[in-house]
Amino acid sequence: MPDSPADLLIILAAYLIGSISFAVIVSRWFGLPDPRTYGSKNPGATNVLRSGRKAAAILTLAGDGLKGWLAVALAKGGLAAGLAHDGHGFADTTIALVALAVFLGHLYPVFFRFIGGKGVATAAGVLFALNPWLGLGLLVIWLVLAVGLKLSSLAALAATVAALPLAWWLGMPPVFLASIAVIALLLVWRHRSNIRKLLSGTESGFGAKADAGKEDPSAQP
Repeated sequence: MPDSPADLLIILAAYLIGSISFAVIVSRWFGLPDPRTYGSKNPGATNVLRSGRKAAAILTLAGDGLKGWLAVALAKGGLAAGLAHDGHGFADTTIALVALAVFLGHLYPVFFRFIGGKGVATAAGVLFALNPWLGLGLLVIWLVLAVGLKLSSLAALAATVAALPLAWWLGMPPVFLASIAVIALLLVWRHRSNIRKLLSGTESGFGAKADAGKEDPSAQP
């Protein structure tokens, strides 16, 4: 557990970084409808892509991924040494909590009434920062399935299931494995509506457009 004000400060900072919803910000910048009002109502890159603006979706994906990477990288890197109580950087436990905090910030952003996205891009950024080989391996899994099957949700779920075994195989610290396990469980939970639609064969393909303002009756509340 955190044992100094610096630990608590960087965990709080990670949550606030995660609370920046790039889907909403980028959509406003491009003059697009709020992504929480159409399609799956999920403020994430896949739903922004349904607006037909690929540039907006790419910026959303990059922003959500980079914020996850940045929070963990700050906790692991040299900049953290000046904040950490021992002057040598934060302990693995604090880094693991930072990883979880930035992810929770994306799911439940304080700046956007706690209505956040499903967390795939942010989780990817977190995992790349924890271990680049882990992030790369999961990215390959996602790309193969997303491109081959055109189902972003199925690709994300497959990568999620693979995350913990791959992290264990890479010999990551137990506290990192615990954080990854919690993130994976939350990702599956946030994709529960997609799982239902995959099982029923009604899941939309990658990049399928949705009319802004129309409700998706099967969308996650």
